[in-house]
Amino acid sequence: MQIIFESVIGAQMTAFAFMLCTAASLILGALIALSHRFRNRATPSLLIALALIPVITQTVIHMVNGSIGAGIAVAGAFSLIRFRSVPGTAREICSIFLAITVGICTGMGYVGIAVIMCLIVLLVSTLYTILLTANPMAAEKTLKITIPENLDYEGVFEDLFQKYTTKHELIRVKTVHMGTLFQLEYKILLRDEGTQKDFIDEIRCRNGNLEIVCSRAEFSREEM
Repeated sequence: MQIIFESVIGAQMTAFAFMLCTAASLILGALIALSHRFRNRATPSLLIALALIPVITQTVIHMVNGSIGAGIAVAGAFSLIRFRSVPGTAREICSIFLAITVGICTGMGYVGIAVIMCLIVLLVSTLYTILLTANPMAAEKTLKITIPENLDYEGVFEDLFQKYTTKHELIRVKTVHMGTLFQLEYKILLRDEGTQKDFIDEIRCRNGNLEIVCSRAEFSREEM
């Protein structure tokens, strides 16, 4: 049992130890990427990054192991990196830190600790995801309805929402066309996708046949 918590790297790095650490980094990186996709929308670039960060970090740790000068140089190089993308969500940042930690563990030769730690974190993360979050892949839609300015939008479509949706929420109201019209934006979840046309047809009868847009809901990002 104790051997699980010992480093596979002896006094000198061997080809076998390096390949063992690399294989562990690649396998655990793939598990992190697959786990991040569970009930979550992720770009292919992020998934690839999560899969490769452990083996990259591991190699860096191997190269600076025991060398203070190389360690300072690498730290300086990493300090120059700036992420020029949109801010990541809390879950994305957590996954990235996990991938880096796995790379550090395998880079120092502690493959057993890397495996146990990664599996525990992924198991707990998956459990919390099931218990605390809804499935974002559900068919939630954004509904935008244009109405005349003289139409009181409070409750005018309520019976239709009760009939065709299981969930609806008014997100935004704004004026359009120089204030002559209102545009209502809702988040809705249809009871049956096959009733979308009937739903829109009934709305048209009440909004004077003005513009109606029903599209996939934009994915809201919960930033750290």
